[in-house]
Amino acid sequence: MTDPPEPASTAGARPSARPRRTELDVLRALVVVGLVFFHAALVFSPDDDFYVKNRDTTDVVTVVAGLGVVWAMPMLFLVAGLGARYSIGRRGPGGFARERLMRLGVPLVLATPTIVPVPQWLRLRAADPGYDEPYGRFWLHFFDVRPDLGDFPFVLRGEHFETGHLWFVVLLLAYCLLLAPVAGPLASGAPRIGDAVARRPGLLLLPALPLAAIDCLLGMEESYAGWNRWAYLVFFVHGYALSGDDRIRAATRRVAVPVGLLGLALFAATAPGFMGADDPFTDRTPLALLTRALFGAAGWAWVVAILGLLDRPRPHRRPPGRVLGYLAVAALPLYVLHQPVVVAFAYGVVGWSAPIIVKYAVIVIASLTVILLVYEYGVRRTRVTRFLFGLRGTPPSTSAR
Repeated sequence: MTDPPEPASTAGARPSARPRRTELDVLRALVVVGLVFFHAALVFSPDDDFYVKNRDTTDVVTVVAGLGVVWAMPMLFLVAGLGARYSIGRRGPGGFARERLMRLGVPLVLATPTIVPVPQWLRLRAADPGYDEPYGRFWLHFFDVRPDLGDFPFVLRGEHFETGHLWFVVLLLAYCLLLAPVAGPLASGAPRIGDAVARRPGLLLLPALPLAAIDCLLGMEESYAGWNRWAYLVFFVHGYALSGDDRIRAATRRVAVPVGLLGLALFAATAPGFMGADDPFTDRTPLALLTRALFGAAGWAWVVAILGLLDRPRPHRRPPGRVLGYLAVAALPLYVLHQPVVVAFAYGVVGWSAPIIVKYAVIVIASLTVILLVYEYGVRRTRVTRFLFGLRGTPPSTSAR
């Protein structure tokens, strides 16, 4: 999430000389903003155990949320892999690892004690009207933790402790550090991959097999947007390995439509399992295993199709407008800020006597307004806050002088 996505390139171009793939900047920003709409919707879902729940729910949320879960977070990891290739090309593996520790680790260390406990505290208050523990006392309980290396990379466990929505940052940082030592061998094999895909574009579907196997055999994890955590590593590594070659991009464009149709069919085939299995995320029944395998394969197909449909030859590509360009730069801070704000507004709204659509609209509009204001006036304009939230460059007031 932190670097520009992998630029358009030929196989031999230097990373620093390649133009940015601005459509991926925009896609990343839209996914992050879309999380406000997504998490606000979970307040009204009959299935998800979100922090704050409305008394009345609707099955519409389950269907619409499923359409986002199958591709949105996988896309963020794949785009991060594309950006990692660009970053390693400029800095080398050691510089890449140090840069990621700063740009992902610093926001993680900042946000974990300051904003991550808030949704958990509000969960307790929403679930039990008699719960009156002050936030300061709960905060101390939140950090009553012990090591748990068996849940890598989530190495701390406690009764109330969680990484919350920052699970994405934890996983991404861990994957970057795992990638750095093997980045060279992976990159050296890229030309052979490009040759093979140019001859047989259908090879782009092969990553669907490990994704299907991981979700099928290891189970899906609801806490991580429905995917197994190691499935995200597949997206990340393939984003890195498949980037930097115009032949692969051309093949992705050619297969986008048929692969997209395949993805829709695979996703539709998961419906009987998700509706009929007792716990399709973890059951070992044949129906649940098949459902998870189909879901993993569908996710890869959706991501390939979206990348191919968005990619256009350079003469037809237009730079993003001012709003999308602004959001693209703000992606990481907006991600870090969004969930506690959504939960706080949901906590205040669910008690209203109003239709679901009214409550949902209030949560979304109010949350977006506050998040953008905090970013603009509390993060973007000073050097220190930019550093704390993983942003590069000088504040706008400084760069204007």
